[in-house]
Parts: sequence; structure tokens; C-alpha cells
Amino acid sequence: MRGLRKLTSLFTKVPQNFARNSDSTATTAEKSTLVKGKSPSKKPQTLGDGATNTDSLGFDSQDQDLQIPWGGIGKPTNLHYMQSRKVIARERKQKVVYKNTMHSRFADIVNLCGDKLGADDTLDIFGKLGRDTGLKEYNACIEVCINSAKKSFDEEESLQRIYNAYQILRAMKEHGVQIKETTYGPLLRYFVETGMVEEFEFFSKFITEVNPGAFSRVGYYEMLLWTKVGNENKVQELCNSIGVDNVGCELTESYLLALCERDRDEELVKLLSVIDVTKVSSQDYLSNIFESLGKRKLKNFAEKFIFSLSYNLVEDAISEFEKLHEKFHVPPSSFSYEELFRYCCKFREVHAALDIVDKMDELGFPLSLEKFHQLLDAVEEIRELDLVRPVYSRICRHNSDPSSETFRRMINLLVRMKDFEGAYNMLSDMEEMGIRPTTVMYNAIMAGYFREKNIRGGLMVLNQMKNADAKPDSLTYSYPIANCESEEDLVKYREEMQSSGIQHTKPVYMATINAHVKFGQFEKAKKVVADLVSSQCINEVKSVLVSALASHGQFSDALQLYKEIKQTGSRVEPKAILSLFDYFQSDGELDLLMDLLGELSDSDYWFDGCERIILYCVRHNLLSSAVDLLKKLKDIDDLSSYDVVNQAFAYLSEAEPTAVEVGLDFLRAIKEEVGLHPSRTSLDFLLSACASAKDAKRAWLIWEEYQKAGLLYNVLSYLRMHQVLLICGEFEAANIMLKNIATDDPHVRCIIQRSAAIFGASKCRSSKKNKKKKKKKSIASVM
Repeated sequence: MRGLRKLTSLFTKVPQNFARNSDSTATTAEKSTLVKGKSPSKKPQTLGDGATNTDSLGFDSQDQDLQIPWGGIGKPTNLHYMQSRKVIARERKQKVVYKNTMHSRFADIVNLCGDKLGADDTLDIFGKLGRDTGLKEYNACIEVCINSAKKSFDEEESLQRIYNAYQILRAMKEHGVQIKETTYGPLLRYFVETGMVEEFEFFSKFITEVNPGAFSRVGYYEMLLWTKVGNENKVQELCNSIGVDNVGCELTESYLLALCERDRDEELVKLLSVIDVTKVSSQDYLSNIFESLGKRKLKNFAEKFIFSLSYNLVEDAISEFEKLHEKFHVPPSSFSYEELFRYCCKFREVHAALDIVDKMDELGFPLSLEKFHQLLDAVEEIRELDLVRPVYSRICRHNSDPSSETFRRMINLLVRMKDFEGAYNMLSDMEEMGIRPTTVMYNAIMAGYFREKNIRGGLMVLNQMKNADAKPDSLTYSYPIANCESEEDLVKYREEMQSSGIQHTKPVYMATINAHVKFGQFEKAKKVVADLVSSQCINEVKSVLVSALASHGQFSDALQLYKEIKQTGSRVEPKAILSLFDYFQSDGELDLLMDLLGELSDSDYWFDGCERIILYCVRHNLLSSAVDLLKKLKDIDDLSSYDVVNQAFAYLSEAEPTAVEVGLDFLRAIKEEVGLHPSRTSLDFLLSACASAKDAKRAWLIWEEYQKAGLLYNVLSYLRMHQVLLICGEFEAANIMLKNIATDDPHVRCIIQRSAAIFGASKCRSSKKNKKKKKKKSIASVM
């Protein structure tokens, strides 16, 4: 822009009006008065009752005889006191009103002069005023410059106004007035709105040199600028500049606010994943962040941040609690500790709650069993299931007799963390305490064993249940039926149910179908459904049969049954539809998959189905259809689209060598058509695919994509590229790549050594030696 050259030439001039020292603004009369040692004369202020306020007359010690003493008129009366107080109150009010309205009045005067006289004359007049110019006056004059530049259609005049603003900033620097955001903010925003990149860079450099503390806020305007002018490289550069040391700093906050303002979801997600929300500097910033999360439905980030903030709240509350009791030497009561315990459970701070339990135990304070149930609920909510053990130890140590409900909660948590032995031992503890285990508890432990395919463990629980005289129910038998290893076992369990008078229920029907299909008895499985003509669970049982047939190579029968269910106007369970996606092997029937996707109304299941279709399209090189689905997915959930893309590249990394070309085409499509930037994970998978295909040429193309995406090379990317080059026989390039890898980590050294042993580092060294010999020979021949 030629305007910058003009502007630079203007900046070489010395500012005239605003660069004066404040002492030079005194008038000649004032100077002469000050030289004689007297203050400038002031007009006496008249009080409301006609009296004169002698405090404001400016008398010095030599003029005391002119003041009227109280002794000449007698003692002061109540009327005098009342009048005095009125005078003082009136003066205070005048000062407050003047202080509050001074800035707005001055700004109005400056703006009025700017409209009537023009910017040049206005700045010249107020530059010659004999007042001590402060921050508010400087800001008002800069506002005149900005408004004048906005209204002007002449580039030369606009540059002149910018130069005037620079003069004011220089004057502020020379007079020691700090340049705050109220001063530079409107100026930088003007450059952002007009896209004046060079002017922005010049002013931002000057501002940060004068006020280094403004660096982070200038970063906010810089991010606004690059997103405004569409400089994607600069946007990515700023985002990638946020390293580990900068997490939670004000610069990250500034970038986040700018990205929220510009609706840049992709970059916003990248910064949200690294920011420490507990270090955000202001409540306004937090409000903007959560507002942005809500607008974009980023529930995972919102929950993560709320949890982090709640942890800080709990820590502060406990600290304040202890400080107050220590300050006033008041021993804490049982009630106050219970309230603090309840507060910790509310915010799911289990560790803090356990500490409070320990303190209550030391002081001999009781804690009800219901409070421990709240603590177990908090353990389940935060999913730190291993905390169930310290909770149980506190229950026993606190002399709180656990109830059957207490054991049920703890057994469920232990089963979820796959500690079946610990859950099983709980049954023995119950018997020692005289508490009889329930069928629900046995079922929970048995289900855990069978889910992990531990048939022996599941049957052990079943036998223990029978020995303890606990009555099995239909759910109990559904587990061994679904996991039986022979048809004889299936018959045995059904006979036991019949002899015990246990009725067949939905879980038993489903388990029986899965058992028949597993044994290849497809007709018997269909007969189970046929016998349930009038059952309320008929659609759910049919859906289980659809899934079972599809997963055991009977896709045609599964699809036919699906169509029959739809013809009756009934609903097919989403899991059954997803099983059709999983085992759909036919080529060229994408329309069928799209119809199945249309049946998934639940958003979670729809995402799963969409992901499966996209992977199907990538496997069969139907990239245009994959791209269309990715666009829909991106419009609904940006994060899910990245997960699907990563999974697609993960598949390509393990596919045939020809899949590398498909991967590059897919990479181009998601960048140009979908508008997604490839993640590091995706590019890592593509590099692995190049290693499998022994394709160094395409590996270099992918290597360039890291830079285009603004991703810095790390140890893993260097290692992968090093392996590709070794496999492809490019040993010299592999050695160069090796120099960039730090070998402090023993795992890294192990990978390098294994790669050298497998992919031929000896050839690399011998090739290097041969080149050296040839080089020496050629030099010798020249000599």
C-alpha cells in the first residue's frame, strides 16, 4: 500500500502541539505571579447565605488579619455549624459532579470542535490549551482522528489523521502517560475494520514497545485482523504459537475471544483443548468462553471446564473454612463439617470429601450412612471407580454399619472397574455382618464375569448363589444361556428354569436367540420369534435376531427380517440397524445404506451410522459420497467429523499399498471441499501407509502437509519419516532426518535401533562410506 510510505514519511516529523511540556502551558501572568512567590488570584466563592468561604480565598499566613475571627462575634451557634456542614456538603457534591462529568463534557467539546472546525484546527486548538492534558483528553483527541479518518474519502487526508493519532501517542509517551487499551483499542480496531495490515503492524509494534503489558491484548486485535483479511497462514501461526508454557495465559485468552467473535470453530476447538480454564484472568472472559461453548454445543469442553472450576471453588471454600476457624479460635462443629462434606459431594470432589471424613473421625464426629451413599454417587459420577475402596475403608473405620444398599452400590462400582474378585469378596463381608446378599448383587457380579468371557467365573457365582439359597430369576439364567458352550447346556438351563417355575422374559428370549445362532441353528432362532406373536417385546426380540443373523453371515436373512419389521410399521432398534452397517459387504448399494441412515433418529446413533458409511465409502473409493456426508456431519458436529476422518486414515494405513493414492485424494477433498484442516493423527496414519507401500515420493508430499496445516514436526513424525526413508532405501535423507530426533528417551532410542536392524542401517553406513571414497578419489585425481 502506497499509503504506508506516505504515513512513514509523516512519522518522521516531530510533533508540535502535543509534544510540549506541561509547564509551557502557563500564562505570562501566572508565571510572573509564581516568580514573586504568590499564587494566582482567585475570586472568592459566595456561600448560600451570602457569607464568603474564606477557605477558598487563597490567603497566605500574612493575610490573617483580613479574616474575621470567631472571637469578635462570640461563640459559634448551632446555626453556624449547620451552615458550615451545608457548605462542606455542597462543595463535595460539586467536586463529585465535576469529576464525573468532566470527561464526557470534554469529549463532547472535542467532538463538536472536530465536526465544526475539522480535525487539524481542533487538534491545534487543544494542543495549545493551557491545561495539563491527561489520559481522558488524549483519548478524546484520538477519537477525533479516527472519526475524521472514517468520514474521509481521500486517502491522503485519512493518512494525515492517522499521523495525528501517532503524534498524540508520542506525546503521551514523552509525558509519561501510560498508553492503555482505552487509547489504542479503537485505533487498532479501525485498522482491523479497514484491513490496513501494514499500518496495524506499525502501530502495534510501537504500542508494545511503549507498554509491554499490552502484548496480550494487541494479540486479540491481531487475530481479528488476520481472520478479517483471510490470511489463514497467519491464523494458524498464531494458534500454533500457543505452547505448553503459554497454557492459560492472557495471550491464549485473547486469541480465544477473537476466534469466538469470528466464529472460527476449528481453531477455537484447538485452543480449548490446551487452555487451563482455572487460570483465566477475568469473569468476562469466562462468560464469553462458556457462551461460545453453548452456542456450538461443545458439551464435553463445558463439562471439563465446569469440573475444573468447581475443584477450585471447593479448595477455596475449605481454605477459607480453616482460616476463619483459626482466626477466631473457634473449634469447628460437627454440623459445619457435614455442610462442608455436602459441598464437596455436590461438586464431586471425592478426595476433599475423604479428607473431611478423616478429620471428622479424628474429632469423634459422627457421619450418617446416607452421607457415604452421597460420596459413592460422586465416585460414580466422576468415574474414578477405584475410589470405592478408600470409601469402604472409611465406612468400616467410622463405625458406620453398611446396609444392603451400601453393598449394592459398592458391588456395582467394583464390577464396572472389572474387579470381580473384589466384588465377590464383598458377598463374604456381608455374610460376616449378618446381611444376606440379594439376587441383584449376584446378577451384577455374574454379568461382569460373562461380559469378559470368563465363563468359569460366571458359573462360580451361579453355584455360590444356589449354595447361599438365593433365588435366581430370569435375568440370572439369561447370562449362562447367552454364554453356554453347547446345545446341551442350553437345554439344561431351560429345564432348570422350568422346574423352578421361572417365567421366560425378554432377556431370556434374547439370550436364547443368540445361543441358537451361535450354534448355527438359525431356524430355531427364528422359531423363538415366531412363538412371540402377541408379546409386547416382539420388536426388540426381532431386532436382536436381526443383529445375530447379520453378525453370523446371514446378512440376506437379517435384511429381509428388517424389511418385514418396517412393513408392519414397527420400529427397528438402532443397534440392529448399526449391525447391518457393520456387516454390509456388497459393492454399489450405497442407497441402501443411506436409507438405513435415515431410520436413525437419535443423534448419537446417527453419528455412528454416518461414520460407518463414510468408512465404507473410503474402503470402496467412493470419495464424493464420503465428502457429502462429511459436510453434513461437519455442519452438525465439528469434532465428530475430525474423529471420522482420523478413523478413515487409520484404515488406509493398514490397507493395500494402493490405498496411499486414495488417502491423498481424500486428504485433498477434506481440505478443499469440506474445509477441514488435517490433524496430526491423520497425517501420521498417512505416513504409516507410505511406509507399508514403500512410497517415499508421496511421503514427502505428506511431509509438506504438516507445514501447510501449521503443525510443528515432533519426535514421532520424525521417527515415522525416518522409517519411511529407510524402507525406501533413501539412507542419506534418513540420516539427515535422524539428526532432528532427540535421543534422551530410551523408548525413542529403542525404536531407532530396531528400525536400523530391520530396515538396513548397515546399507546406509556403507553407502555413506562409498560416497566418501569416491569423493576422495575425485579430489586426488584433480590434484
